[in-house]
Amino acid sequence: MAQASSNEAAPASASYEAPAAQASSSNEAPAAQASSGVSTQSTGSGSTSGIAGAAQGYVGSGYVYGGTTPGAWDCSGFTQYVYAQQGIELPRTAAAQGAAGTPTSNPQPGDLVIQNGGSHVGIYLGNGQMISALNPSQGTQVHSVNAMSVDSYVTF
Repeated sequence: MAQASSNEAAPASASYEAPAAQASSSNEAPAAQASSGVSTQSTGSGSTSGIAGAAQGYVGSGYVYGGTTPGAWDCSGFTQYVYAQQGIELPRTAAAQGAAGTPTSNPQPGDLVIQNGGSHVGIYLGNGQMISALNPSQGTQVHSVNAMSVDSYVTF
């Protein structure tokens, strides 16, 4: 969630409850395809190396609105932390992370998924799946990109 201070309490609408996985419709995310260029992200369909692989190591980690450390982060704190582990500096908020990246219509594993008008961000895993820190009750988990409206995919 976009929040500059970790000392403020989360508003009641600050967290998102992911729905159960459903069969997707025509707005399904594109499947990842092998990249022909040099990238900081993983390449190839369903690859779990690089950023996407590192992110998956945090499935089940906790959520704290405004947090930036493992087990106590929000969506943008999670993506900022995972990218930093790969040597890539990201801005703090979801909207700023989306603005800092290069938009792509062919997301690769490791690219960011910007959702809900820039208020949510996660990491694309391929095959229409992503990982993000959702809310205190669900924490960090893998879910469909279609669980929320997708604004854009960005790469670094």
